Amino acid sequence: MAAEQREGSGWTFLSNHTHVLVCLASDPGQTLRDVAGKVGITERAVQRIVAELEQAGVLEREREGRRNRYRLHTDVPLRHPLEAHCSIGGLLELVTETARRAPRAGRMR
Repeated sequence: MAAEQREGSGWTFLSNHTHVLVCLASDPGQTLRDVAGKVGITERAVQRIVAELEQAGVLEREREGRRNRYRLHTDVPLRHPLEAHCSIGGLLELVTETARRAPRAGRMR
């Protein structure tokens, strides 16, 4: 699907919080500016999301020289009552595993 089709739809299945987590799980040392570019939101919005995730105990920042590195606490349960039986790690595993095994566009299983 072309980027303009995805962007024009107005909604996604996963929240920006999840998108930020997926980015930081894939590269814990990337800058929040890089995360913002990948997610498609402002750097300020990513900073707010990271602060909320940090406050909720989902991640922590570690200073490495002039940069931050993010450590995810994957055992933390999801926040909504319908998903509280699942962990952050389970969600990340599902999303990243599915992405690796997804069929190519146009093919059906």
